[in-house]
Amino acid sequence: MGSLSHLRVLDLSRVLAGPWASQIFADLGAEVIKIERPGGGDDTRSWGPPWMPDAAGNQSDSSAYYLCTNRGKHSLAVDLKSKEGQSCVRDIAKHCDVVIENFKVGGTQSMGLDYPTLRAENPRLVYCSITGFGQTGPLASRPGYDLLVQAMGGLMSITGAPEGEPQKVGVALSDIMTGLYGTIGTLAALAERERSGLGQHVDVALLDVTLATLSNQAANYVIGGVTPQRIGNAHASIVPYQSFETLDGHIVVAVGNDSQFCHFCEVLELTHLATDTRFVTNEARVLHRDELIPLLAERIASRASQHWLVGFEARNVPAGPINTIAEAFEQPQVAAREMLVNVPHPDNPALRLVGSPIKLSRTPVIYDRPPPRLGEDNSLLEMLTAPRVS
Repeated sequence: MGSLSHLRVLDLSRVLAGPWASQIFADLGAEVIKIERPGGGDDTRSWGPPWMPDAAGNQSDSSAYYLCTNRGKHSLAVDLKSKEGQSCVRDIAKHCDVVIENFKVGGTQSMGLDYPTLRAENPRLVYCSITGFGQTGPLASRPGYDLLVQAMGGLMSITGAPEGEPQKVGVALSDIMTGLYGTIGTLAALAERERSGLGQHVDVALLDVTLATLSNQAANYVIGGVTPQRIGNAHASIVPYQSFETLDGHIVVAVGNDSQFCHFCEVLELTHLATDTRFVTNEARVLHRDELIPLLAERIASRASQHWLVGFEARNVPAGPINTIAEAFEQPQVAAREMLVNVPHPDNPALRLVGSPIKLSRTPVIYDRPPPRLGEDNSLLEMLTAPRVS
């Protein structure tokens, strides 16, 4: 039994942020009912290539994008534009603990699937709304997309090389982080329900989450009055903490304290730098970054990556290679942590997906349901609209 096997989640979301949240619930054992539009389903079903190959190696109709965020769920194909479909979903919601939706503000109200309507029939319901800009404020009615919010939230302004243009992060990070915050907020509301017996509305916005996850960079502005700029792979508050070119590639070094800096200099055979008043403390190194980094870069460029990595490991200096995604998944550590898992699919029994990073000692994640085919669980409608037996 999973940690959340006592919960039923009604998933009215699509694309990434909402499905990411509901997949976490599914991974932890909750029964997740995904409502999809007949014919096409979740938008990401068609977001290929790449597509999952079937058992014979032929292209299936399941995109890699859809598969990455929908395992463990049931799929019901229901037309939410019809009165019958809306009534059906309201009946399901009467017997759910959680609803997750990411319609534009007001979208669920027009269908009679908004929080006040569903709460009237199910006061214990926790209702999570995920939008670009939240349920309030002058931008509430605008649609929100990850790229747009990374730009408006300041994340792109600090991502990329100083001399280059602003860059988005390589994955839809605002979407993913919003899914995580949505999960946290929903779990908090469920925990409070144990005392009050009542659910509540959880309002999570991509813009809010992007600002919150600027973390130290936001604090640099709010507290220090400094508007952070792009500094590539370097760190605003730690030096040296960045990538370096070697004789045959690149490595990263993450020197987190003054002791590590001493060991770092020993490996480089530049021990005089560790006692130089310009570099002896991290604060000094940050202030004299432009003097220190060229000295380090010249030395590191003189030898191959592996030479430095072996030396740094021997002296407990945090450093590592810059892996491709393929190389990242080939690491023994990844296998040891079971971060690639087999989730047999009807079209491909050998389907592998990225595993959950949540490791629980008594109620571990069980990968017993692959991402569903569109509408494959419509036969469950009668059961899902009946009162649950606890």
